[in-house]
Amino acid sequence: MKKMLMSLGRGALAAGALAAAAVAAQAADLKVGLSVSLSGPNSSLGVPYAKGMQAALAYKGEIAGRKVQLIVLDDGSDPTTAGRNARKLVEEDKVDVLMGTSGVPAAIAMAQVGRDAKVPMIGLTPIMLNPADNAWVMTVAQPTQLMIDAVVQRMKKDGVRSVGYIGFSDAWGDLVYTALNKAAADVGIQVLGNERYARSDQSVTGQVLKLLAMRPDAVMTGGAGTPGALPFLALAERGFKGKVYGQHGLINPDFVRVVGAAGQGALMPTGPVIVAEQLPADYPTRKMALAFRDIYQKVNNAPTSDAFSAYSFDGWLVFADAAQRVLAAGKGEPGTPEFRAALRDAIFSTREVVGTHGVYNFKPGDLYGVDERARVIVTLEKGQWKLVP
Repeated sequence: MKKMLMSLGRGALAAGALAAAAVAAQAADLKVGLSVSLSGPNSSLGVPYAKGMQAALAYKGEIAGRKVQLIVLDDGSDPTTAGRNARKLVEEDKVDVLMGTSGVPAAIAMAQVGRDAKVPMIGLTPIMLNPADNAWVMTVAQPTQLMIDAVVQRMKKDGVRSVGYIGFSDAWGDLVYTALNKAAADVGIQVLGNERYARSDQSVTGQVLKLLAMRPDAVMTGGAGTPGALPFLALAERGFKGKVYGQHGLINPDFVRVVGAAGQGALMPTGPVIVAEQLPADYPTRKMALAFRDIYQKVNNAPTSDAFSAYSFDGWLVFADAAQRVLAAGKGEPGTPEFRAALRDAIFSTREVVGTHGVYNFKPGDLYGVDERARVIVTLEKGQWKLVP
C-alpha cells in the first residue's frame, strides 16, 4: 500500500509538473492586443482592420516556434474606450504589443497607454504625436504630408490655382489641413476656407455653401470612411464642376457605396495595395500585396477592396520580423518587460521589410517607416479604383 501511495504521489507530481510546463509554455506565447472600432461611425474602417489582422494571423501565426495569440477589443469609435481597452490589454492580458485603431484621436489615446506602460504600439493610422516624447510608438500608416504632397502635385498638374478645404473637426481634419497648407504654399496654390464637420453629422450643406461662395477651382476633403462621403454628395447636389480631391482615409468600399456617382472622377492618394494588379511587375510591393489578397480571400471568404485591412497585415509583418530577431537573440521571454523593451528596439531597427503598402524602415525618433514607394494616385471610375499614371 505504501509503495502504491508513493507511486501515485510520484504520478501526481509528474502530472502537476506537466501541467505547470503547459501553463508556462502557454504564458510564453506571443500576445498581440488589437483595439479597433467594430461599431460606431468609424466601423467602416475598424471592421477591415480586424479582418486584415485575422488574415495576418493565418499568414504567420507562429514566430520562432512560438504561437501568436490575438486579442481583439471594440472601442466603439470612442477615444476614451480605446484608451481603456489599451490599458486592459496591457494590465490584464499582458500583451507584448498593442495595435490600433480606427481614428487619430483614439490612436493617440492608445499610444499614451503604451508609452506609460512601456509596451510597444504599432499604429495603423497616422498619429499626430511628438516622437521625442513617445519612444514606444510607431505606425505603418503613411505620413499625412507624404500623401497630401502627392495630391497637391496632382492639383498643380491639373492647373488648380485655388482649393477650398472641408474636413473632420478632429485631429484627422487638422492633419490634412496642415499638410495641405504646407504643400500648397510650396507650389503657389491658394487654400480657401477651413470648413469642418463632426464624424456623426448628417449634413454639410452649410459648410459647402460657404466654400462655394469663395469660388475655388477645386475642393480638398479631410474626412474618412463613410462620413467622408458627405462633402462629395453636397458638392454634387450644388452642381460644383471643379475637381474634388480626397486622401487615403477614404479608400474603402463603404465610402464607395455611399458616395455613388458623386465620387466619380475623384482623385486621391493610397497605398499601392489597392491597385496591386495594376502595378508594374517590378513594383517592390506588388508580390506581397497579391499574397495578402489571396490569404484575405481564404480567411474572410470575400475579396479585399479597402486599404485598411492591409495596414493591419503590414503591422503584423513588422511585428513578426522584429519578434523573430528578438527571440533568436534570446532577449527575454514574451510577457516580460525585458522582451517588450527588446521588441521596441527591434521594431525601430526594421530594415527593408516589404509590406503591402510600402517597404518599411524604422529608426528611433521617427514615428513613420515608409517613403514614396508607399503612395500612388488613384481615381474612382464606375465604383472601381483605377491607377493614375
